Amino acid sequence: MPITPAQCRAARALVEMDQASLARAANVSRNTIVSFEKGQRAPNANNLGAIKAALETAGVDFLESGEAASGAGVALRGGEAD
Repeated sequence: MPITPAQCRAARALVEMDQASLARAANVSRNTIVSFEKGQRAPNANNLGAIKAALETAGVDFLESGEAASGAGVALRGGEAD
């Protein structure tokens, strides 16, 4: 499941991760994170997967539209994030 720019921003907020930290964790450039979150361009599939994996490792669960009350969203796994 691909993630949206809004999910990326919300996920970072949940785990209190700034864009630079996410970029390091995902091994992508900060500009990739910035332009994705602004909706300016979508990262390639490998980079998007790395971004999602880094956020999941930090303790985020991505919810599809059927799992969240009002569409796709994010949730914090209990007690797993730093």
